[in-house]
Order: sequence, then C-alpha cells, then structure tokens
Amino acid sequence: MRLELRHLRVICAIADSGSVTKAASALGLAQPALTAQLQRIERTLGGPLFERDRRGARPTPLGELVLARARVLLPAVRGLQDEAARMASSGASAKVYRIGAVNGPILSGLVHRLTTDEPKAHVTTHASWTAAELAEMAATGRLDFALVGACGDAAPPNDFGLAWHVVAVDAVFVLLPANHPLAGAEEIDLAELADVPWAGAPGDGCFHDCFVAACARAGFTPRKVYESDVRSCIEMVEAGDAVALCQSTFRPLPGLVAVPIAGTPLRWRHLLGWHPDAAAAWYADQIVDYAVAAYTDAVTRHPRYARWLADQPRFGVQQQQAVAG
Repeated sequence: MRLELRHLRVICAIADSGSVTKAASALGLAQPALTAQLQRIERTLGGPLFERDRRGARPTPLGELVLARARVLLPAVRGLQDEAARMASSGASAKVYRIGAVNGPILSGLVHRLTTDEPKAHVTTHASWTAAELAEMAATGRLDFALVGACGDAAPPNDFGLAWHVVAVDAVFVLLPANHPLAGAEEIDLAELADVPWAGAPGDGCFHDCFVAACARAGFTPRKVYESDVRSCIEMVEAGDAVALCQSTFRPLPGLVAVPIAGTPLRWRHLLGWHPDAAAAWYADQIVDYAVAAYTDAVTRHPRYARWLADQPRFGVQQQQAVAG
C-alpha cells in the first residue's frame, strides 16, 4: 500500500481525538473500518503509531514522527489547493511573480507596488541568507527575480548566467543605543569604536572581511563580534552590550540611532537579477522600476539618511546600470 494524504488525515484525526472510536465518528466511518485502515497504515510505515488501551490512543515515538510531518504537509497541500483555485478563477492571463530576497529595504515596497498595480497577479516570495541560493533558483526557473546584496564592488553570483541591475548603493552606518556618547555625532571614525564589542548577523560574500580590513585601516582589530540573528543583534545594541553595522536605510527603533562612518569605508549594493532567457525578462524593466521606487520610499522614511545622500552622488539610486553576472 502506498501512503496517501487521506492516511495522514486519519492519523491526525486519531491523535486529535485521542480515540479510534471518536476519530471514526468524526470522519464518518465505522469503527472497525477505521481500525482496519489504521492497521494497514501501520504495516506500511513499519510499526505501531498509537498505544491503545481503555484510556484511548496515544502516539508512539514513530507516531509522533509521522504526526509532525503530517501537520506540516496537510496545511501545505490545502494552501496549494487554495492558491491553485484562486489562480484558476482569476483567469489564465494573470501574471505570476516569484521573488526571492536577502535581507534588505526593497522587497516589501516592491510587493506593495506590484500588488497595488496588478491586484490579480499572483506574487510569492522566498527568503534566504545567501545570494548564491537565490541566483541558482532564478537560473533553474524556481524564481523569476532575485533581490540580493553585494559588498562594495564585489560581483553578484556569476555562475548562473543571470542579468543583474544595480538598484541602489547604500552606505553602511553604525547602529548605537541613543544614550551612547557618540549617538549625536554627525559621523563616527571607526577608531572611536576600537574598544567596544560588535554584533552582526551572518553575512554574505566578503562583507565580514571588508569590515575587518576597514578596522585595520583605522588602527585596530575588532575586540569581539557576536554573531546572531538580526533581532538578537538589535537587542544587544539596545542593551548597550554591543554596537552593530547596519544598512543606512534601516529605520532605527526607539532608543537606537544609526550614524554615518567617516570616509564611508563600507558600501552595500542592492541588485536585482533575472535570467535573460526566462519569461520574466519581458517585464524586468517594470520590476526594476518598482524596486527603485521601493528603495526611494525607504530613503524617504529615513530623513537623516536622505539629508546625507543629498551630498553623496555615489550613493542612493543608480541610474546606469547592468552588471556582469
């Protein structure tokens, strides 16, 4: 017997009700029929899924494993059915946009503009820590567009034949608690932070090495770097236990400030990639425009950075350019 979704529903029903008899009633089956079906499922899976006695049915360790998988698979299948039904009811002409992104300021605004202008479009998103994963997904047709970041002048992933467009270039700022002695400075020399711990999320590409090199040029080696997720890094800064680097479009939360670094030793480029032979290439210019508008909106919400950009023509939206990938 091959395991099917209906079998997973049976297992979940027994676990949820705590009784084969109650599960049979909920499923509209006779209790002997459900018992026989459970026995066939258990033979297929290689062992008992429930311990059964007068008190009811309780999952065995094997049953717990199967239940854990079933509780993921069944909602996923229901979601697939719902999404397919929505697409079918909206007509075959509805566009599909599959967009992957590494942490950055553009995705939410891009999706908002896209869904506002094309309310019947089907938009899905995928998050990743690495640009290479997103580039590979775009190259193999699992994504239409990849929003990634690259440190300084580093090239985007170039093993997948994608076309890349530079949306914008951000300066990298320092994130400080608002009560830090340097929080009110117009800019900070890295050397002023030689003795403080740093917090950072796992980076992509050469960013960590570029940060260490910038510190070396300023005459020091970072004393300690706590690597954690973004939220934990922010909490460390809030507590005064560390300072952090952040994209200049990051809107500080209450109690935090983002301050420019003197000489702007670190830059972060936002790039949009797609495969030139894919159907998505036909509307890539439109998505580039949405990405630029989303980035511009992010800058507008950060007045301090907007003022800083006014005197920094090498940063902000880049009108030129495609880059090799």
